[in-house]
Amino acid sequence: MSKLHLIATSAFGIEAVVGRELKYLGYEDQYIENSKVTFSGDEDAIVKSNLWLRTADRILLKMGEFQALTFDELFEKTKALPWHEWIPKNANFPVEGKSINSKLFSVPDCQAIVKKAVVEKLKEKYKISWFEETGPTYKIEVALLKDMATLTIDTSGAGLHKRGYRKLVAHAPLKETLASAMLLISRWKHDRVLIDPFCGSGTIPIEAALIAKNIAPGLKREFISEKWDNINSSLWTKAREEAHDLVKNDRELRISGSDIDNDVMSLARYHAKQAGVENDIHFQRLPAADIKSRYKYGFIICNPPYGERIGESKEVEKLYRQIGQVFKQFDTWSYYILTSHPEFEKLFGSRASKKRKLYNGKIQCNYYQFYGPPPPKDNKDI
Repeated sequence: MSKLHLIATSAFGIEAVVGRELKYLGYEDQYIENSKVTFSGDEDAIVKSNLWLRTADRILLKMGEFQALTFDELFEKTKALPWHEWIPKNANFPVEGKSINSKLFSVPDCQAIVKKAVVEKLKEKYKISWFEETGPTYKIEVALLKDMATLTIDTSGAGLHKRGYRKLVAHAPLKETLASAMLLISRWKHDRVLIDPFCGSGTIPIEAALIAKNIAPGLKREFISEKWDNINSSLWTKAREEAHDLVKNDRELRISGSDIDNDVMSLARYHAKQAGVENDIHFQRLPAADIKSRYKYGFIICNPPYGERIGESKEVEKLYRQIGQVFKQFDTWSYYILTSHPEFEKLFGSRASKKRKLYNGKIQCNYYQFYGPPPPKDNKDI
């Protein structure tokens, strides 16, 4: 198998988590930048990274990178790349683009030039003058940053946050990739208690159950590159069989999710069933002020309301003061809270052990991490 250069894109702030996941999969040769991790691998790496990465947005095949100061330069350097090695003559190959701080700032023009360059290259190689584009899709992206053009082909299709279990959508749902990042940053483990008192449609508890049972996040969905001739279908079959064999169905979990909204609790139960973890999570309608646990040690991981809408800020500030008092009963627990509110620590009444800047969609947030004491090693009450 040939050595490929791949890019795992991500939300800003969780690149290191993606890098950690890639190392766990065996891909040590990597380079971390803002919102992406570049790594090396073979065709099998495309399969495994799509199937297993919990925090990446998508996996891109990197075709080339070069400086482009003029449209002629963009055309010639794009045409010089080995597009024929991946794109068959019947392929559908749309081009998308973006440009940041570059002389070539017109995205539609850049897209048109890249499309023309790829067509010219394929004309030379296939000796045909017209491409029907009725076959599998190879979505090309030209990304210009400070006059450097990166040309890629998307191997994922739908974003990797689309696990296949969320059939219905609640208001402003937390992305599955961000929920997984919150869990992985916290270092929560399957043998520890986990409570999400603002669980909404269930994303954090469901992602926790998938992590705990070692269920590959991409097991219930398809990827655009599954239809490519370049990747032998046996690689996908083998990877899925291995993923099924690696599921830890024997683990007993203590994960619970609650919310004050009855409708979203119904969604949470439905999504848990679709994900195959309905028996691993206890969901109940419950105000955050009423949460309690008989366990001395555990984790609270949550994404409470931010008060972004007009008229909600006073309510949210009252809520933060309230949970600051409620969480005091969990004085030996660790808790992790994502919010965009600038005065959160003051309202909550406690300073975080650590905070980390993350983005929930386009909203800049802080992930406040409050570390509890580690439980005694022989303590069963964790």
